[in-house]
Amino acid sequence: MPYRLRRYPPPPPASQDAQKNLERPSAQDIYEQVANNARQELGRSSISLAISGLAGGIFMGLSALGNAIAIALLTTPGTVPTHTIFFVGKMFYPLGFIVVILGRSQLFTENTLYPVALVLAEKKHFWKTLRLWATVLPANVLGALSFSVIAALTNALKPEIVQALAGLGLEAIHNPAGTIFWSGVMGGWIIATVAWLVSGSHSITGSVMIIWMLTFVVGLGNFAHCIATSGEILTAILIGKAAWSSYFIWLLPAVAGNICGGVGMVTLLEYGQVIYGGDADAEAIAPLLREEPKQEESLKA
Repeated sequence: MPYRLRRYPPPPPASQDAQKNLERPSAQDIYEQVANNARQELGRSSISLAISGLAGGIFMGLSALGNAIAIALLTTPGTVPTHTIFFVGKMFYPLGFIVVILGRSQLFTENTLYPVALVLAEKKHFWKTLRLWATVLPANVLGALSFSVIAALTNALKPEIVQALAGLGLEAIHNPAGTIFWSGVMGGWIIATVAWLVSGSHSITGSVMIIWMLTFVVGLGNFAHCIATSGEILTAILIGKAAWSSYFIWLLPAVAGNICGGVGMVTLLEYGQVIYGGDADAEAIAPLLREEPKQEESLKA
């Protein structure tokens, strides 16, 4: 009998979380997890959000740092980095996202999914969402500036690494506003997709793979990310290669694009999939009901 119980385990309780029994979570399961995360974040004090956002901005410097170190090490002095070198460098671009998302620090672009998905169902959270955005975005930027000060104004990094950081920043600000905006739309869409998929992931390993693969595409495509790219641009400014005004000219379309990409292309679509996809979930229940008698007969045998 003990062996039969192991071979034919009883079905898990209906109330058990799909992520714990390793079933593939439905869109409804993921949405509920997203909504729960949003309630937790919206319930935090402004000071707590600001400190977490500051840490998130600093940690995002790892994306720029890993990229710049690889470029500096692989580029022969006096030459221009090749496409292959840039490709290798972008492999380290996901580092900051992995640390911030798994460490649960506040990241502005991640918050274009969680609270907005909740606001679509519960309008009372609208002002709390604006408070969160107004707190986290400046804190993220201040964190990115803190990273850039250490990188550019101290001896922590070798000169060639600082130059590589600044070069990445100069490449970003030389694009026109329209290009920055639509690039930000792509970046915001991918990052919000990361947040959605991580909410449905079963394990830390799975989450790391999701974050790495999708944010690698963000880096490889040079899509504008209002926080990850800030560290590169601010480094270029602090060493005198760009003006302060160029940062704000870049930041505004980048933020607007990230918001439109995250809210419009992910949150609305996934919310619609959950809310208007109820019929599909209902149809999926019927086969499970028909299988229950077979499981009971197996247990009796």
